[in-house]
Amino acid sequence: MIFKRIFDIVFSVVGLLFMGWVILLTIVIASFDTKSNGLFTQDRVGQYGKLFKIFKIKSMKDKTQQISSFGRFLRKSKLDELPQLLNILLGQMSFVGPRPDIPGYYDKLEGESRKILSLKPGLTSEASIKYAKEEKLLTQQVDPLAYNNNVIFPDKVKMNLKYYYNQSIFLDLQILFRTVFR
Repeated sequence: MIFKRIFDIVFSVVGLLFMGWVILLTIVIASFDTKSNGLFTQDRVGQYGKLFKIFKIKSMKDKTQQISSFGRFLRKSKLDELPQLLNILLGQMSFVGPRPDIPGYYDKLEGESRKILSLKPGLTSEASIKYAKEEKLLTQQVDPLAYNNNVIFPDKVKMNLKYYYNQSIFLDLQILFRTVFR
C-alpha cells in the first residue's frame, strides 16, 4: 500500500499548507473559548494496537466538561478534526481507515475482528459516514453506553472488517468523495 502512504503524505502536506492558518486561528479562538490550551490531545488505539496521541481542536471546557459554544460549531463543521492532518503526515493515521477509538474497544477485539488492528486508523470511513450524527443518536438513548457497546460499536466493527477485506485506492476515493459531499 505504498501508493496509499504517498497519497497520505502529499495530501496531508497540501492540506496543512492550505488549512494551516485555519487550524491556528481555530486553536487561538478555542483557547479563549475554553479558557485553556486550544489544542486537545488524547491517547487513541492505532495500527497494531499501539497507542498514539490524536490531535484535535479543543471543544470542551476543562472544568465543567461541557461543550463550549465555539466547540459546538467546531464539532458540527468537523473543523476540530483538521489537526489530524498532522497525525496523517506523521504516519499514525491515514485519510481512510477505521476511526481511532479510545482504549477499551478496538484493542479488546478478538478473533477475526482483530484484523482491523492491522489497518491505520483514518480520518474517515464507511462507519464514520454512517454514524456522522453519533453523538445525537446516543443522546436519544435511555442507556447511551449500552447502545454504543451493543449496537453501534459491533456495527462499526462489521463495517471496518468489510473495509479490511475490500480495501483499494478506488474504495478510498469513493469514501473520501462521500465524506466531502454528504
